Amino acid sequence: MPRLPVISGRQAVAAFQRAGFEVKRQRGSHTIMTKPGFFETLSVPDHRELKPGTLRALIRKAGLTIDQFEQLLRQ
Repeated sequence: MPRLPVISGRQAVAAFQRAGFEVKRQRGSHTIMTKPGFFETLSVPDHRELKPGTLRALIRKAGLTIDQFEQLLRQ
């Protein structure tokens, strides 16, 4: 299993935006993201460092692989 990068919530939001997700709203420290035509909603915490399990769950919920997500981070 590939290692997850250590990133902040804002970096994750930027990567998910490159994947086609849009920021719908922010409530407290969580950014809510949706994608047109996609059933799932992502709730990304705005923390300095996301825990590996949280990041892995968000990537899986977005329908991406870890390798695809890392490519989105590099763009």
